[in-house]
Amino acid sequence: MMDDEDRILTDALGAAGSLGGGSGGRAGARFMAKRLRKNVLDLPLTLPAPPDAVAVHVTELLAGLGNLLHTGSPTAPEAPRTLRAVVGGGFGGLNPVVVTVTLSAAGRPGEGTAVSVRGAAKEGLIKQRAGEKTARQVASELVRRVS
Repeated sequence: MMDDEDRILTDALGAAGSLGGGSGGRAGARFMAKRLRKNVLDLPLTLPAPPDAVAVHVTELLAGLGNLLHTGSPTAPEAPRTLRAVVGGGFGGLNPVVVTVTLSAAGRPGEGTAVSVRGAAKEGLIKQRAGEKTARQVASELVRRVS
């Protein structure tokens, strides 16, 4: 999943580089994106609602913040469910951030949902901490919506 995250970020930065209008903008941005470090934060949460209800909130939230990515369906009902989106973070929302939310039942059925919110963004010379800030933003909004 981490390699997939790098590919998504590289493609998103390449798309942003192509908007400059110059030839080679996409290729140059992709070249540099592959060499940048990632800023990542994983936040674990437990929410007092069943996984299906939390999934609806997560889908609405991520769709409102950015572009949802197809992540497939879990093969078994008790298998963890993963939702992912690319959202704008950093200064002016110009730095793409991959937000991955993983949901699974917490303990016995009806006890709630274990949630992992992961934000990842590429970092240049100016440290914006876009991955960390976006993960915290998504987590706090989820807590507000579900609680």
